[in-house]
Amino acid sequence: MIIRSLFSALCLGIFLASAVAPAWAVGLNDVIRTLETPFQAKTAKEFRIYDYTADFFQESKITSLDRLQRANGRVEVAFNYLQEQTVPEVKFRWQYVQPTTQEIVSDGKTLWVYLPENNQVIQSDIERVNQARQNDPMTFLTGLGNLSRDFQIGWATPQNDIDGNYVLELRPQRASSLINRLVIVVDRFAVEAYTQRSEEDDSRQKPSLTPAEPVGGSGFPILSTTVYDPNDNSTIIEFSNLRVNLGISAKTFNFILPAGVEVMHPTDKEMGF
Repeated sequence: MIIRSLFSALCLGIFLASAVAPAWAVGLNDVIRTLETPFQAKTAKEFRIYDYTADFFQESKITSLDRLQRANGRVEVAFNYLQEQTVPEVKFRWQYVQPTTQEIVSDGKTLWVYLPENNQVIQSDIERVNQARQNDPMTFLTGLGNLSRDFQIGWATPQNDIDGNYVLELRPQRASSLINRLVIVVDRFAVEAYTQRSEEDDSRQKPSLTPAEPVGGSGFPILSTTVYDPNDNSTIIEFSNLRVNLGISAKTFNFILPAGVEVMHPTDKEMGF
């Protein structure tokens, strides 16, 4: 459940803003572009998301057992926009503090899952992990720039939450054993900012390759995501105290093996080959 939650969590964050966009004035494509644009190489550098850090709360529901599992901790994520790449390379560090301490870390080449209570580290090659999951939409979520390519996206029911934010439902283009659908709540202020800038660009007869200038700050345009698997189990992750584009050091994503820890390497069969 933790690894599955990780891939959905990489796409999370909060876009801080201070204006309201009327629901009737916003189309589905406006909301989708608000999500994708900050993570595309064609977007102007000053409008890209390069990194974020936040506290997170996670709640997973196991339907067959009628049980909830809650966790929280701290996350740091960085995106490296490689030349000619639409989806950036992702580095991350997820530190769980409750209900048990554990870490999930990647420097973009290696993935480490550290379980202190078991005195174990599971070490994997990130490229092998991606190959094993190449048809898995959870992997696609490490790069939000291609959401409309990898998912069928439509309005959820209802399409707005109680605060007027926009709610989307995404279903994978390819069948997955890990995800049936994904619900994303998109900040209404981020959508307004994007549509305002698009209108300004249209008035100048220029193509819009950038999102709107953030109002009152900058950050992710996503408030929360909920992943449902084919058995209707679900995992929701929400952020707080989120800060964006701080210039997180690459050293943050270097994992130092604790003394005496057992290092395990998943087999090809365990990875799905």
